[in-house]
Amino acid sequence: MECNRIRIKHFRNITEADVSFDPGVNILVGENAQGKTNLLEAIHFAALGKSFRTTHDEELIQFGEQFCDISLDFSDSVRAQNISVRMMPGKRRQIEHNHVKITRLSDVVGAFRTVLFCPEHLSLIKDGPSERRNYLDIAISQLYPVYLKSLQRYHQILKQRNQLIKRAEDDRKTFLDTVEFWSSQLAHEAAVIARYRYRYLKMASEHIQGCFAEMTGEREIPNAVYMGSSHGEPESYEDAEATEKAYFELLTTHYDREIGVGSTLWGIHKDDIDIRINEKSARAFASQGQQRSLALSMKLAEGEVCAKICGEKPVFLFDDVFSELDSSRRAYLSGKMKDRQVIITTCEPSGIMGGKIISVENGCYR
Repeated sequence: MECNRIRIKHFRNITEADVSFDPGVNILVGENAQGKTNLLEAIHFAALGKSFRTTHDEELIQFGEQFCDISLDFSDSVRAQNISVRMMPGKRRQIEHNHVKITRLSDVVGAFRTVLFCPEHLSLIKDGPSERRNYLDIAISQLYPVYLKSLQRYHQILKQRNQLIKRAEDDRKTFLDTVEFWSSQLAHEAAVIARYRYRYLKMASEHIQGCFAEMTGEREIPNAVYMGSSHGEPESYEDAEATEKAYFELLTTHYDREIGVGSTLWGIHKDDIDIRINEKSARAFASQGQQRSLALSMKLAEGEVCAKICGEKPVFLFDDVFSELDSSRRAYLSGKMKDRQVIITTCEPSGIMGGKIISVENGCYR
């Protein structure tokens, strides 16, 4: 898979840009706050329908303008394709895939697949569970449209159930009349999502172990396992029926606790990845260097699993990561990027494998 060209109007500090990319390494070079990350953000937004820097579309529209446009040309092994997005303040996005209007995000996510790696990801091991769940959700959504649909339904149901819980003290009857319905719906989607997450990590763990060993030369063996909040050993998530039953039981036997805190206490929104090195918690016992190597291994594994399932390598987006890595990890990462397309942002290109240089200044690309 290759990103061939992107055209942008009024996105962040980019008034207008038309940038083409080589099949291999592309290096965006410029000082800070010139628009390097903005270009990566636009590519990422076209792929996933979301920014990795904000949840508010209005922040993406250039100050003083009434819209922003992104048009991404890309190709896979079969054909050339296009995704275009228009955003306007206070209005619903307009998305087209190959010039056909798209009304559901799940219908376009996965058409163009990327792996984003930015400095924040180096804290993936030591940060809270939400960051690791986000890692899973982005990776799996690009592989399986049904996963994203299930995830969207889950969060819609969760919102409804949480509203019901918040009103329970004043309206106990409505709560008791409807809570089992919402709990049943939530448990069903949770079981679907948990199985996908378990299976994904089972595949990814092998690649994580290989990358970690190659990078560090150490004999320690890392392992990443899905840790759900419903029941039993990780393998139990293969049984969707049993998982659904376990979640439903939790969601229907602890009402007082949930009413006390005002939210749903069980479900995939509470789950985590248990990452260990030689059976010891990486979050608690791994050195900073080991944690960084693990985080890098997880992002590289994301690309390997994507290639294995889809038959094509995703496009890697590296946002100022090389400046955060020591020389040995930079060298390792450079070696792993052969035979795939990479778009890198940096202030200083020295030490990065050769490729097409794109100079960036004040939202202009040359």
